[in-house]
Amino acid sequence: MAKPAQGAKYRGSIHDFPGFDPNQDAEALYTAMKGFGSDKEAILDIITSRSNRQRQEVCQSYKSLYGKDLIADLKYELTGKFERLIVGLMRPPAYCDAKEIKDAISGIGTDEKCLIEILASRTNEQMHQLVAAYKDAYERDLEADIIGDTSGHFQKMLVVLLQGTREEDDVVSEDLVQQDVQDLYEAGELKWGTDEAQFIYILGNRSKQHLRLVFDEYLKTTGKPIEASIRGELSGDFEKLMLAVVKCIRSTPEYFAERLFKAMKGLGTRDNTLIRIMVSRSELDMLDIREIFRTKYEKSLYSMIKNDTSGEYKKTLLKLSGGDDDAAGQFFPEAAQVAYQMWELSAVARVELKGTVRPANDFNPDADAKALRKAMKGLGTDEDTIIDIITHRSNVQRQQIRQTFKSHFGRDLMTDLKSEISGDLARLILGLMMPPAHYDAKQLKKAMEGAGTDEKALIEILATRTNAEIRAINEAYKEDYHKSLEDALSSDTSGHFRRILISLATGHREEGGENLDQAREDAQVAAEILEIADTPSGDKTSLETRFMTILCTRSYPHLRRVQSVKNKPLFFADKLYKSMKGAGTDEKTLTRIMVSRSEIDLLNIRREFIEKYDKSLHQAIEGDTSGDFLKALLALCGGED
Repeated sequence: MAKPAQGAKYRGSIHDFPGFDPNQDAEALYTAMKGFGSDKEAILDIITSRSNRQRQEVCQSYKSLYGKDLIADLKYELTGKFERLIVGLMRPPAYCDAKEIKDAISGIGTDEKCLIEILASRTNEQMHQLVAAYKDAYERDLEADIIGDTSGHFQKMLVVLLQGTREEDDVVSEDLVQQDVQDLYEAGELKWGTDEAQFIYILGNRSKQHLRLVFDEYLKTTGKPIEASIRGELSGDFEKLMLAVVKCIRSTPEYFAERLFKAMKGLGTRDNTLIRIMVSRSELDMLDIREIFRTKYEKSLYSMIKNDTSGEYKKTLLKLSGGDDDAAGQFFPEAAQVAYQMWELSAVARVELKGTVRPANDFNPDADAKALRKAMKGLGTDEDTIIDIITHRSNVQRQQIRQTFKSHFGRDLMTDLKSEISGDLARLILGLMMPPAHYDAKQLKKAMEGAGTDEKALIEILATRTNAEIRAINEAYKEDYHKSLEDALSSDTSGHFRRILISLATGHREEGGENLDQAREDAQVAAEILEIADTPSGDKTSLETRFMTILCTRSYPHLRRVQSVKNKPLFFADKLYKSMKGAGTDEKTLTRIMVSRSEIDLLNIRREFIEKYDKSLHQAIEGDTSGDFLKALLALCGGED
C-alpha cells in the first residue's frame, strides 16, 4: 500500500488486507481460473481487497506454487475492459504508468491526453520510478521516446516534467513570488507574441506551495486568473498540458474528479481514462477525489460509475471507489474541509528565512587577500578594512580568501588575524572566518572545557540546529578534536540532561509535517509529565522517556501542534535581548548568535526583536557595546529597523 507523507492521513480507498496470506490467495485465484470458465467474482473480490504491495506478493507466490505467471493467466481468462482493469491493478504503479505511456506513443498517432494526465500529475518520486520502470520493462529511454513522438513547446514541457525536479521546499520567498508574477505577465499579456520558455521554466520547476501563491498574486496584479492568460497566450496540446499542470498545482484530487466526470459524461464512456485513474489513485487520494466529485457535481462518484458501467467491470470499479457518498449517512462535505486545510496550509507557509550577510557581488578573493595582508602589515592594524571585508563576504567566500591568502603569502590568515586583533573583536572575526560546523563544534568544546559546563551554550546549539547541521557538527568535532561529540557529552553531563543532549546530537529529528492523532497523544504525555493533566496515568520514568523522545525527535510543525513552540528567530531574539539586558554584556552569547545566524535568519531575528522589545537590535547593540567590536556587530546586523 502506498504510504502517505509523514504526518499525513491516508486517503486511499484500498487498504492492506488483515490476515493476508499470499499462498492462500494464489491458490484461490488458481482455483478461480481452473477448468472451464472462470470465477470472476472470486478474482475481483481478492484483487480489489488487497493493496498493490500484497498483490505483488500474490504474484510471487503464484509463480512459486504453480510455475506460471499470474498476469499472463489473468489475461488469458479475462477479456475486455474487465481484463484491462484487473491487469492494471496487478502491476506495480510505476509499471502501470509505464504501460499507459508506452501504449499512448505506440502505433499511429499519439494519445496526448494520456501523456498530459500522467506527466502533469505525478510527484518527483513517482516520476523517477516511472522512468526506471519504463527502462526496465521496454529497455528503452522514456525521454527519448517522448521526444521522438512529440514536438515543439509541448515536447519541451513534457521533458521538463519528466525530470522529476520540481522544487519541494515549502519555504516561500515573497520576492521570488512577485518576480515570477512579473515574468509571467511580461512573457504573455505584455508581450507581442508569447515567451513560452518563461511559462515552461516557472510552471515546470517551482514548488506547488510557491506556485499557489504566484497564482493568487497573478490574479491580484493582472485582474485575471492564470488559466485565462494560458488560454489566451498558448494553444493546442501545449495549452492543454499547461492548464493540467495548473489544475494539479491547485488540487490534484480536483483535477482527477474533473477527469472522471468528463470520462462518464454524455454518450459513451472513456473507459481507458476511467480505468487509469481508478487504478492509479486507489491507494493515494481516492477519498479526496470522491468528496470533491460529490461537492462539485452534486452526485457521488459511486452512483455515476453504477449508472455508466456494467457487469464485473462495474463491480470492480465500485469496490475501488470505496463507498457511496449518496447513501444515507455516508456523505459529509469534507471537500470544504480539504479546501480549508489548503487555505490554512497557505496561510501558515513558512516565511523565507533571511540572513543579513550575502555573497558579495564581483567577489575577488585575490584582491581581498591582498587588502587583508596590507591591513595587517607594518606598524599597527587597519581594523576598519578587516571588519569591512570579512563582514561583507559570505562564509563560502571567506574560505576562498583563506585559501588565496595561503597561496599568495604562504601564511595562515587565521593565525595572522589572531596576532593582530584581540578581545571581543578577535572572537567575532575569527568566528566569522571558521566554517559554520567547525565554529559550532568549537563552541561546544569550549562549553565543556575546564571546571563547570556552559549548559546554556550546549542547549542553544543542539536544540536549534537542523539535522544536516547537526551531522556536519558531529563530523567537524571528530575531525578537530579526535573524539566523538556523543562521548564528550556523555563524559561532561549527566542524567536526563545528558540523555536529551545526546538524543539531539544524533540529528534524527523527524522532518515531516504534523500528525494530529499523534499530537493528541504527545500532548497528553506532555501534560502528565508536567503534572497538569486531570487524569495522570502510567509510571513517571516511562513518561519521562516518552517526553524526551517527543521533544527530541518530533518535527517542529508537529511540536507546534502539541504545544505552542517558539520559532527559532524569536528564540534567538530573546537570547540576544538577555545577553545585553541589565548590568554587563554577555559578549560570548552575543558573538555566538551574531556569527551563527548572520547567513541564516538574522533578518528574521531583527524583526522579532523589534516587535517584542519595541527597540531595534541595532539600537540595543549600539547602546551596549563599543569600539571595533561595535562596528563589526553593526555590520553583521545589516541595518537599522
